[in-house]
Amino acid sequence: MRLILLGPPGAGKGTQAGRLVEQHGIVQLSTGDMLRAAVAAGTPIGLKAKDIMAAGGLVPDEVVIGIISDRIDQDDAAQGFILDGFPRTVPQAEALDRLLKDKGFDLDAVVELKVNEGALLDRVETRVAEMRARGEEPRADDNAEALAKRLSAYRAQTEPLVDYYSEKRKLLTVDGMMTIDEVTREIGRVLDAVRAADAKKGAKAKGTKASRAKRTVKTAKKAATKGKAAKSAAKAPKKAAAKPAAKSGAKSGSAKKSSAKQTVGKKSSGKTAVSKKVAGKPAASKAGKAAVGKTAKAGLKKAAKAVAKAGKKAAKAAVKAAKGAAKPTAGKKAAGKKATKKAAATSKAKAVAKAPARGSKKAKKATKKRA
Repeated sequence: MRLILLGPPGAGKGTQAGRLVEQHGIVQLSTGDMLRAAVAAGTPIGLKAKDIMAAGGLVPDEVVIGIISDRIDQDDAAQGFILDGFPRTVPQAEALDRLLKDKGFDLDAVVELKVNEGALLDRVETRVAEMRARGEEPRADDNAEALAKRLSAYRAQTEPLVDYYSEKRKLLTVDGMMTIDEVTREIGRVLDAVRAADAKKGAKAKGTKASRAKRTVKTAKKAATKGKAAKSAAKAPKKAAAKPAAKSGAKSGSAKKSSAKQTVGKKSSGKTAVSKKVAGKPAASKAGKAAVGKTAKAGLKKAAKAVAKAGKKAAKAAVKAAKGAAKPTAGKKAAGKKATKKAAATSKAKAVAKAPARGSKKAKKATKKRA
């Protein structure tokens, strides 16, 4: 927890800072204490501040900021700190903001102890009287006149910080006119409210990050879906172009098959015509029979080759056509054989008929010789 306590002199900042240190385990950073510690340690910033103070001058803001920077880097300030007496001006507050931002820190709250200046003067007078009654010597600036001057300087220099931190929504105002214990309890209450608000902001931030992550995933999914749709749309014309091509290819294939069938039919019809022509010739000789048989076999072989190219259906048709052409040829062969037999019988009969005539001629010739 990182806090700043604001309030005029005598408002009780030192007392409440000590209680906060005990409650939260943080350190109290007082400008005067830090300057004295830096001078005693002999740090470069401390030595610079020592020379300035020895000359009676005011320590510049950059020197004070340097001392604060060194101090909050120490291990005991890791849990947080309370700045008491700094910043005193708006430029110092702006310089402090830059310093904390550079270190990755942020202020949790600025607590203002609001008091009545007239009541403060009464408190100072009462405190001084009590100290003297105990035999103690009060501080030189612990009197009404010194307090009046300090209050005037506070109004001119430090009070503008109330508006500065209010605009940044860091300011928490507590009634400093209550008793010390009541002020302590009120400071604790407002700081608890700040922590609860910070927790809610953190939860909202996580929810926002989660929702952003979900939206990012949804956007990525939508983009992927659109990409797929675009790809499919791009492929659609190609598919559409490919389908007609496939259909045309199928048509051309079927056309080729039909043309092959027609070719086979033509071949088979041509073979039939050839076989008919061959069968029409005189089939009396064995050469004629062999030629007819070879023609039929050649027709069957060619038909079988056509079957392999044109397909099963065309093959069956070609085989049937070839067989049909072969059957008439066989019938004609048989008819040729019968005709050959008839011709042989006729020639024999003529020879028999001529034989007696030739015998009578020979007999006549022999009779003439004998005579």
